[in-house]
Amino acid sequence: MSKEQNSSAPNELEPHCFIILGATGNLARKKLFPAIYNLSAKGVLKNKSLILGVARNKDHNDHSFRVLGREMLKAFASPLDGGRYSSWCDKCLHYQPLEPSKIDSYKDLATRIQALERGKNLPGNRVFYFALPPEAVAATLKGLGNAGLNKSRGWTRIVMEKPFGKDLNSAKELSRQVHKYFNESQIYRIDHFLGKETVQNLLVFRFANTLFEELWNRDHLENIQITVAEDIGIEGRSTYYEQTGALIDMVQNHLTQLLTLITMENPASFDSDAIRYEKAKVLQQISPIQPENVVFGQYTGSKTRNSEILGYKEEPGVSKTSQRETFVALRTEIANWRWKGVPIFARTGKRLPQRLTQIAVRFHSPPISVFNQSDPNSKIEPNVLIITLQPNEGFDLQFQVKSIGQPVKLTTQNLRFRYSETFGSLPDAYETLLLDVILGDQTLFVSTKEVEKAWKIYNSLLRNLGNPYPYPAGTWGPSEADKLLEKQGTKWLNP
Repeated sequence: MSKEQNSSAPNELEPHCFIILGATGNLARKKLFPAIYNLSAKGVLKNKSLILGVARNKDHNDHSFRVLGREMLKAFASPLDGGRYSSWCDKCLHYQPLEPSKIDSYKDLATRIQALERGKNLPGNRVFYFALPPEAVAATLKGLGNAGLNKSRGWTRIVMEKPFGKDLNSAKELSRQVHKYFNESQIYRIDHFLGKETVQNLLVFRFANTLFEELWNRDHLENIQITVAEDIGIEGRSTYYEQTGALIDMVQNHLTQLLTLITMENPASFDSDAIRYEKAKVLQQISPIQPENVVFGQYTGSKTRNSEILGYKEEPGVSKTSQRETFVALRTEIANWRWKGVPIFARTGKRLPQRLTQIAVRFHSPPISVFNQSDPNSKIEPNVLIITLQPNEGFDLQFQVKSIGQPVKLTTQNLRFRYSETFGSLPDAYETLLLDVILGDQTLFVSTKEVEKAWKIYNSLLRNLGNPYPYPAGTWGPSEADKLLEKQGTKWLNP
C-alpha cells in the first residue's frame, strides 16, 4: 500500500497519469473529460496530465477513443478554443480495454500504465477515478490491488462517487474493502456539491465575517432551512433510482454535507484534517430523527398548457406499485450549546417547480414591537439570510424598511450579492474537485468517519420509509411537508 503525504499539506501540481475507469459512461462523457479539458485549456494543468480511458469495450483503441473524445468535448465542454479539441485529444487521450472479472486484464492495465509512464517520462503519480456503478466497485478494488496498482513509484489516489453504501452495514463493508488496498489518505470520496464555489465560500462567509459569526447561534436564529430542488424527473435512471430513492441519493450526502458546513464550529486551521474533524463532530451531535419529523413523497403526473409530465410510476422501468420516495422533508436539531433548540429543516425532491439549492437562515423577530400590531402594514418580518448555491449563486439579506409616506408601512428589501456580477462565470464543480485530487487536497472530500456517522443518522429511517405522500409534478412537494414547519409557527421560504 502506497503512502501519502498528510492531506493537510497539499502537494504542488505534478506530472501524473489520470485513469478513468468507466471511461465511456455518462459521467465520464458529460463531466470528467470536459472538466479535465477545461483545466488544460485554462493552463491549470500545465501539460502535466496524461489521460487513460478504461472500459469494457474491446473494439476501442487509442485512435477511436480520441474520436469519441472529440465528440464528448464538442457536446459538453465549455467553449474554450474549440479548435484545440483535436490536438488535445491526440496528445493526451489513450485507451485500454478491461474485463473486470479477469485478473489478467488488470495485469494488462498495469503493464499499459507503466509503458505510458516510461514513454512520457512520468514519475509514477496516478489517479484512478471510479466512474462505475456501485456494484462494480468491489471487484475493481480487488483487481487493482491484486495487480499491484494500489502503489507506485509516486503517489496513488482513488476517487469514488456516491452512494457510499446503501445503509450503515454496507457502508462499513465498503470501507473495509477499500482499506484492504488503500489507506485513508489515498481515498477521495467525491460529493460534487462540495466543489461549488458558493459551498466552499460558506466557510469564508462564516469565519471571515464576524458580523454573522457572532449571531450564528440559538440566541439569534429561529431556524435554518436547506433546500435542494430538482425540476427534472429520474431521466431514464429507473434502475438506479428504484434501488436508492431521495433519502440515499440526496439526503444522506448532499443535504447532510451542507448541514455540517453551515453549523460546524470554527476549525483550528483552514486545512482538510481540521475541517473534516469539525464536520464529523456535527454529525455526532445531530439528534435522532423521529418518524413524525420526516415526510416522504412521490411525484404524480400533471398537465400544463404545453406538455404533460409523467408521474414517477409512469416512468419507463418503474413498477406501477412502486413506493420509492422522490421527495424527502425532515426536521432535526443539533444537541450542542450553539444550536440546542434551533430546528433545522431540510428538503429535496424531483419534479419540483425549479432547480434550486439554497440555505435560508431565519433570524428571531424582535421580542417586542413598537408598531401597531393590529395593522397588517406594520407587521415585522424576521430578517433572513438566503445563501443560493445554484443557480444564480450569491447571497441575499432581507431586512425591514419604512415605505415613503404615512401611515407607517413596513416593507422587506434585500442586500444582494451575485458571484457572476463580480467574478464572471464560475468553474464547474468537477473542475475544482479534480484539481484538488491532483494536488492532494482532501478538504472538499468526505472521510470514512463522516460517511458512517451520516448513515447512523438515517439508518433507522431506511427501515421505516412507509408509503410516500403523492404530490403533483411542478409543486413544492406534499402538503404534509408544510405541516412540519407549521408546528413551529413558520413556513418554507419558497422563491
